[in-house]
Amino acid sequence: MTIKEQIKQEIEKIPEPLLQEILDFIQFLQAKHQPENISLNNQISQQIIAADTLTNSTAEDLLEFVGSWEGSDIRECLQLVHESRLQLEF
Repeated sequence: MTIKEQIKQEIEKIPEPLLQEILDFIQFLQAKHQPENISLNNQISQQIIAADTLTNSTAEDLLEFVGSWEGSDIRECLQLVHESRLQLEF
């Protein structure tokens, strides 16, 4: 039996409420492994490594790695984050 067949078989046993979580996880994995995301993750990792090697740095030195916010849409961006985040269940 292939892995795909095993997954299908297990999904048939799962209660309906858990299916949304499984779908969310699958979509997360797909997005994480898209080529542009892999490239971005590698760039961020390289920046973190480079930042860790800096000693006696000034804030100006670190701006090379951090970047800066430009624009006037911060409120709209924050609203989008609040509207699109998932609610946690405890």
